Order: sequence, then C-alpha cells, then structure tokens
Amino acid sequence: MPAATNRTIAVFGGTGFLGRRIVRHLRSSEFRVRIVSRHADQAQRSFGSDDPKLQFAQADIQHERSVADALAGAYGTVNAVSLYVEQGRMTFHSIHVDSARRVAAQARLAGVQRLVHISGIGANNRSSSRYIRMRGEGELAIRAAFADAILVRPAVMFGEDDAFVATILELLRKLPIYPMFGRGQTRLQPVDAEDVAEAITQLFLRSEVHSRLFELGGPRVYSYEELLRAVAREAGLSPMLVPIPFAAWHGLAWISEMLPRPRLARNQVELMQIDTVASPEIAGFAELGIPPHSIEETVQKLLLKRDARPGQIA
Repeated sequence: MPAATNRTIAVFGGTGFLGRRIVRHLRSSEFRVRIVSRHADQAQRSFGSDDPKLQFAQADIQHERSVADALAGAYGTVNAVSLYVEQGRMTFHSIHVDSARRVAAQARLAGVQRLVHISGIGANNRSSSRYIRMRGEGELAIRAAFADAILVRPAVMFGEDDAFVATILELLRKLPIYPMFGRGQTRLQPVDAEDVAEAITQLFLRSEVHSRLFELGGPRVYSYEELLRAVAREAGLSPMLVPIPFAAWHGLAWISEMLPRPRLARNQVELMQIDTVASPEIAGFAELGIPPHSIEETVQKLLLKRDARPGQIA
C-alpha cells in the first residue's frame, strides 16, 4: 500500500460535526484530504488555505457529475453526509439512500480503493421509523454498488462543540426541573466524535481490515436517566428529572421542525426510543486499538472552557 502522503481521501460532508474531525485526523496522519461540500469557498474560509495538502471540491451529493469529479484520482473516500430534518428535495431517501448509492457507484467507477460510509447504530431497513429505515436501506444500496465498502455505525456522538452534551449541560444549569425522554430507561453508549474520527483514519492506515462493519460505542452504557445524572454530577448539579411521554416529545418535535433552525426533530425522538448500544459480536474500537474516551471527560473540558471565559459568572 502506498505511503499516506501520496494518498488522497475525499471526504463528503467534511465541514460537518464529524466531518471536520475526520479531516483533521486524516491530515494528522499525513493524508492529502479533499473536502467535498456544496460551498467550497465557505469550507476554504473555515479550514484556511495555508495547508498545501488540503483540497476543496464543490459538489452536490445529489448530482452525479459533480460527485464523479470530486472522486477523480482519490485513493479513498468517506461519506459523512447526514440529514436530520427533511426539506424540499433533501429527504431521508434522497440523502441516505440515493446519494449514498451515488457516491458508492461513482467511487467504484473512479477506481477508489477504500470507501467508508458513516451510518448509525440501529440502522434497520425494516424499522417502522422512516429515518432509521432509510439508514438501513442506504447500507444495502452501498453494498450493492461497492461490495467492499466499510460501514461505520457510531452510537450517539458527543464533543466539545456538539448539540448533545453541551445542550444537556446548558439545560441542566437553567432548568430547575429537567424533562426526560419517556421514563429515562433507553440505553445509550455515547461515543466521542474524536474517537470515531480516529477510527476512520485507522481504517485507511491499515492495509488489512478484517471487518466490513464496525459499531463504535463509548466505554460505558447508561440509561438515559443515568447519563443525565452523570453529566449533572460532573457539573455539581442535582436536578429534578421528570418523565415526559414520548407522544408529547413527538408533538414538540413536529412544531420544532417548522422553525428555520429546529432544536428538536422527530427522528431524534424516535432514536431516543430505541437502545443504541454497540453489539459485542460486531467489530469496534478494540479491533482498531483505540481506547474510547468517556463523556465525563468532555463535560470537564466544557466546564473548564466556561470558567475560562472573561467575565463568566458561575
């Protein structure tokens, strides 16, 4: 296998929450990285133009020609594009199935040697949830178009600039009574997005990968209630947690999706109704030699950043 410095990895969705981290980890391992997005000029401003091994390609994942152009000459590619709220022609089927198939098919035609697709734990083409079902159908479509594609299913991801831990922490501080999803019994195995990005990088560094499916979960499984209490404990808080029926959450999400920047989507509520825990029978971090970080570590980093802000009142 050629040296990493001679290999280009095209990252679709390279400006997103996970995508930015994938780009950074690949560059740290001396890969050339082509950041593929609909707005290449914005991506260039975000990453800067002083790194000669960063390339910027403008492409619409729903447009076959632009996808093909973005993959030209690439050794590998990552599809980190995701959609949480449908809008116009941006539907779960168009992004998670049709566009995923398009990237896989064009990657095969371009002679790309390794394709990594980001899916999610729980993806199931027979699910009653449209979002989860489209994720599952997308995996089947990718495998049909690119038989050796590697599927990576992270659990719910967290990070220092996320909408998960940071939001929980903010609400725990502000609300005397914290509304829980259902009775708080859903089992979660939250995973650090940095660890997921490193896992993806390892999949390109290793000449032999013995699995085509990886499920990536953090070091501990929590019930949702246990997770809230763990975050609160790190912040020195003692919240009153109140169960709220999922039917009520679905109604709130439906209203939220009408807003320009929804804070809650129905598919997020659906995901909170199922356990998202990595299967011990499927390859994961252990096979890649990565010890995953805990959510408590990220909470401490967030608290330190908050306390370091000038004029911050505790």
